[in-house]
Amino acid sequence: MERVILHCDLNNFFASVSLLFNQTLLNEPVAVAGSVENRHGIILAKNEIAKKFGVKTAEPIWQAKQKCAGLYILPPLYDEYEKFSKKAREIYHRYTDMVEPFGMDECWLDVTGSRLLFGKGEEIAQKIKRDIKNELGITASVGVSFNKVFAKLGSDMKKPDGLTVISRENFKEKIYHLPVGDLLYVGKSTGSTLNSKGIFTIGDLTLCDEILLKKYLGKNGVALKRCAMGMDNSPVCTPKSSDRPKSIGRSRTLSHDIRNREDLWGELMLYGEEIASKLRSYGMYAYAVALNVRGVDLKVNEYTARIDCGTQTGITLAREAMRLFSDNASFPCRSVGLRAIHLRQGVTAVQTDIFSSIEQDEKQRRIEEEINEICQRFGENKLTRGVLLKKKKGYSPGHSLPSYVIQK
Repeated sequence: MERVILHCDLNNFFASVSLLFNQTLLNEPVAVAGSVENRHGIILAKNEIAKKFGVKTAEPIWQAKQKCAGLYILPPLYDEYEKFSKKAREIYHRYTDMVEPFGMDECWLDVTGSRLLFGKGEEIAQKIKRDIKNELGITASVGVSFNKVFAKLGSDMKKPDGLTVISRENFKEKIYHLPVGDLLYVGKSTGSTLNSKGIFTIGDLTLCDEILLKKYLGKNGVALKRCAMGMDNSPVCTPKSSDRPKSIGRSRTLSHDIRNREDLWGELMLYGEEIASKLRSYGMYAYAVALNVRGVDLKVNEYTARIDCGTQTGITLAREAMRLFSDNASFPCRSVGLRAIHLRQGVTAVQTDIFSSIEQDEKQRRIEEEINEICQRFGENKLTRGVLLKKKKGYSPGHSLPSYVIQK
């Protein structure tokens, strides 16, 4: 049976949702951006009007305002974006249980088995678009095809509020003239490599010799050609509660540079506790830690270290990260990021010695679990590490267990 795959893309998602809370700006050029004061001053999303002025995602606010002097800047509403994303997926699940998220605002749907109930793929797409517009107040572009790659291409071809059907009969006519960079999995670097070899369109890619593609791009080059020829057979993979992450990380850009160990330790402990909580929720242990350091020159370096016995505790992750920083980096730095890597289910048996910290780590794990339980029952910030309180000064990491402060 021929598959019927939909790709649904919520148009200008951040900007569209933000405008629902700022109705007076519906006919004005609007962009969603971070705070300049907190050094997050880049464009996260823009509406169609701003797009016509050439405003682009990821460019600085000052640069966007040079293109569009009357540009209105709205702060991001992340909680609302999550709510609307969840509501959109609830709509998708009315038509199929095979839904694969691709970011917050995009999803693939396999509606092959839904046609007897809801009609052809194009009819299902129309119904989904109608439900999103009527219930959420925003629009979606939908691509309909026989595989995921072409469905994604279809949703990109008509925006906003578009619908494109790419079938086996018309796909060469529809897409072979498009730039090769429009194809899924062809990023900026891959696109530049292909262009340098005279491959400018998707049609050009289908004519390229596979031996040469493998030479230019490795096995991914051959896979891209197969995608361009309509041979993508990848399934729509529905996330399961049993799915486990390969890594868990946290980072943020601060309003000031990190200039001393005290500030660094506070950041790492904040990340460590959040990551450790996630590890425990998945029942996983981290057997290595990765520290990302962004210097004042904006260059990013990553350093890793093993954790032989595995850990589920924030303080262990933070301490290992501190050691990595001390051995490899220096102050000041613009930001740091922390990731728990080499994740495994449960604890692996290891040969311990008299210097082992397994018992101490296990004791700390139980303490952090108790802290989490208290916060869940009485409020998120009812029990906080002293080092995470801005008014608490002079705390530095040592070998003793951390202190906690109860906030009334």
